[in-house]
Amino acid sequence: MDRDFWLDKWAKGITGFHREQPNPALIAHIDRLGLAPGARVFLPLCGKTRDIGWLLGQGYRVCGVEFSALAVDQLFGDLEIVPTQSEAGALVLYRAPGLDLFVGDIFDLGQGALGSVDAIYDRAALVALPEGMRGRYAGHLTQITDGAAQLLVCCDYDQNAMAGPPFSVDEAQVREFYAGTHDLTILAREAVPGGLKGQCEADQFVWLLKGKERR
Repeated sequence: MDRDFWLDKWAKGITGFHREQPNPALIAHIDRLGLAPGARVFLPLCGKTRDIGWLLGQGYRVCGVEFSALAVDQLFGDLEIVPTQSEAGALVLYRAPGLDLFVGDIFDLGQGALGSVDAIYDRAALVALPEGMRGRYAGHLTQITDGAAQLLVCCDYDQNAMAGPPFSVDEAQVREFYAGTHDLTILAREAVPGGLKGQCEADQFVWLLKGKERR
């Protein structure tokens, strides 16, 4: 994971991956997580996603981690919230009522600092990581969240047709990373309209991952 690559994207405003509306997959499938009101949802590599505001509006608490302080500043600006800031080990914690965002490397985030998590929503993290890092990420994510249930959105396409990110993460990879710790269900599979970035055909998958020790 190239930290400078992502920081440069944010600094230059090259954020085509940012959606101006909440993700339809989140809205359509969050009920499958079976969350109680006030449940705490973790968004890894969250950027300034509108999904956070939507989740807060549904009454959930939200936590996330993001490399770019600029992205987090913009997110709080969009929400019209002024957070407090404090050190959290190697990271900086931005905090507001119902919202905790860590700025720094997710691999520097431990379970103690993160706290209890009821579910994970991963739209932008697994697909942002190069092939050699995805297994490490999946293991770390499972460890720091105590195997919490997860809503995972990823795409499958011919990696030779386009360089990522987002990278292609097919069904075999998801099962390799998570089948040992979670029960896996494909909730939806559909073609990406117009292709991925308009360059190649791709399918979007929405997965439900339920921890085997937390049914």
